[in-house]
Amino acid sequence: MTNNKLSIIDPNAKIGKNVKIGPFCVIEGDVEIGDNCVIESHATIMNGTRMGEGCKVFPGAIVGAVPQDLKFKGEYSTITIGNNTIIREYCTLNRGTAANFQTKIGDNCLLMAYVHVAHDCVIGNNCILANNVNLAGHIVIHDFAVLGGMSAIHQFVKIGAHAMLGGGSLVRKDIPPYVKAAREPLSYAGVNSIGLKRRGFTTEQINHIQAIYRTIFVKGYNTSQALKIVETTIDVSPERDYILSFIKGADRGVMKGFNQL
Repeated sequence: MTNNKLSIIDPNAKIGKNVKIGPFCVIEGDVEIGDNCVIESHATIMNGTRMGEGCKVFPGAIVGAVPQDLKFKGEYSTITIGNNTIIREYCTLNRGTAANFQTKIGDNCLLMAYVHVAHDCVIGNNCILANNVNLAGHIVIHDFAVLGGMSAIHQFVKIGAHAMLGGGSLVRKDIPPYVKAAREPLSYAGVNSIGLKRRGFTTEQINHIQAIYRTIFVKGYNTSQALKIVETTIDVSPERDYILSFIKGADRGVMKGFNQL
C-alpha cells in the first residue's frame, strides 16, 4: 500500500496489495479495499464498504455513508462494489437499510461525477451512470444499462439489461431490457440496436427483439394483450423470455409506448 501521510486511515481497515491512497483521504475501520485500487485525494471511504480489486475512487467521492432514510435506525449494513469499477468526483454512495442490509454495485461500472446511489440499490455489471444521475432507494439496474446525465430515478424502479436512458429523464416506471427510453413522460424510443451490436448481438437477434417490442409498444395493445400475443406468435428465445419475465414482474408498471402518449 502506498499511503500518503496526510490521510487518516483506521488501522482496522483491510487494505489489499498495491493500493494507492492520496492525501486528505479518510478510511474508516470497517472497510475492505481490494488489491490494485486507487483512492484519490479527499475521498472518504466509510464503515461498511466492501470494494473489489482494481477500483478507482476520484477526489471528493463519499462511499458508504449511512442512508438518507428516516426509517434507518443505525442497523448494520454494507455497500459492496465489484472489481474495476470507477467512481468519479463527488459521487455519494450509501449503504443499505434493514430492507436488504446492502447496496450493491457490480464489476466494470462507471459512475460519473456527482452520481448518487441511495440505500438498497442493486446495480449490475458493466453499467454506466453519467453525470448527476440520481437513484432513489431500492432501485435495480441490470447489466450493461446506460443512464444519461441529469436523470432522476424513482424508488423501486427496475431498469433492464442493455437499456439506454436519454439524458435529463424522469423515470417513474420500469424500463424493459434492450430498449431506448426518452421523452417526457418517459416512453419507448426504439430498440438499443447500436448498443446491442457493440455487445455482440447478431442482426437476427436484434430483429427478433424489435418484433417483440413492435407488438408491446407500437401496435396499440394494452400490456396484457401484447404479452399474450408475444407468447403465442413469436418464437421462443432467451431474449423473448427475459422481456416477458421482466414486464410481468414490473410492479410499478412499464413506461409508455409510441401510441400511449
